[in-house]
Amino acid sequence: MTKEEVLREALRLEPSTRARLARELLDSLDALSDAEIEQLWLEEAARRDVELDEGTASSSPASEVLARARERRP
Repeated sequence: MTKEEVLREALRLEPSTRARLARELLDSLDALSDAEIEQLWLEEAARRDVELDEGTASSSPASEVLARARERRP
């Protein structure tokens, strides 16, 4: 089953069930070793780099990102 298929099926679940599933998935990441976490970050950085090179993603200055975040805070 692909990630997209799993996501599509998960989104059909009731909100409370999706929340429990999300919590369990997040908890499962706590069991990763430092080396596994580092590898995941390297893979994510490489994926984002490809997206920037392909033009399918854009970057924003940190000052803008932080300003938007501050605007959203209550």
